[in-house]
Amino acid sequence: MYCLGGIVHAWGGEAPQQMHVRVRKAQPVGTLSRTLRILELICDSPKGLRLKEISERTGFNKSTAYRFLAHLEREGYLVRNGSQAYVLGIRFIEMAARGNWVEGLRSIAWPWLLDLQRATSETVNLAILDVDSVLYVEVLESPHAFRLVSRPGMKRPLHCTALGKALLAYLPASDQERLLNSLTLERQTPRTITSRTALRKEIANICERGYAIDDEEATLGARCVAAPVLDSREHAIASISLAGPVSRIPRAKIPSLGKALQRTANAISVRIGARVREAGKEKTVLDPAKPFVPRRSAIG
Repeated sequence: MYCLGGIVHAWGGEAPQQMHVRVRKAQPVGTLSRTLRILELICDSPKGLRLKEISERTGFNKSTAYRFLAHLEREGYLVRNGSQAYVLGIRFIEMAARGNWVEGLRSIAWPWLLDLQRATSETVNLAILDVDSVLYVEVLESPHAFRLVSRPGMKRPLHCTALGKALLAYLPASDQERLLNSLTLERQTPRTITSRTALRKEIANICERGYAIDDEEATLGARCVAAPVLDSREHAIASISLAGPVSRIPRAKIPSLGKALQRTANAISVRIGARVREAGKEKTVLDPAKPFVPRRSAIG
């Protein structure tokens, strides 16, 4: 939020003999950081948190924590439930609902997706989780005449798409477990994973290598590779993928494509405030000031 303050005073007649100007000191950045820290904690705790819990988790003493909480409660951003735990207030929820975060995500991701599409000449997709499906929100089509085509707004299953499996692998544990227990694992091709045990094993492999693969599991003749886009808590809020025919994406090419997708996904993640994450055994460090521009030679 940017505040521009400019006040012009005009007097008629003689100018006043003396004018006292009261200058308000700007609040230190630390105040904002502590406020956001409290809000993040409460956002991650649907049942709310009491003063003692907030003090312990933030490291703030009780009087400091209470001062912040009281102000947020007074402004309507927090309320206390029956057990005196602080939960998000209606003003916070209304403000969050006004923001079109999907459009913001698309705007942030667009240049990185375009770089990837130009470097690989394959279709690049951006998708989010929609209840128990993958929802495509951006598609950059391959220039090849023979290509895989999706459309923004299209939905596909989680268990047989690289986009879906990348999302599943990096969801919060409770959400992941709920979906794993409730998904209908319908067979799309002979290669589709239809066992919950096999899907759990696949998710473990994705977390180990840092990217997901759809090896003709959704459509015969098509192969896709995907990586998660993470938020500040290192949970998946979206995923990106490269999709093409098996003739242009042989299995030998998957590792290099996977690494390119990881770098692109990490770049987008950093732009939206994510911390540097561990991908398998390799720590991925990205300087957000230096955009990743994939090179054809790096893709294979």
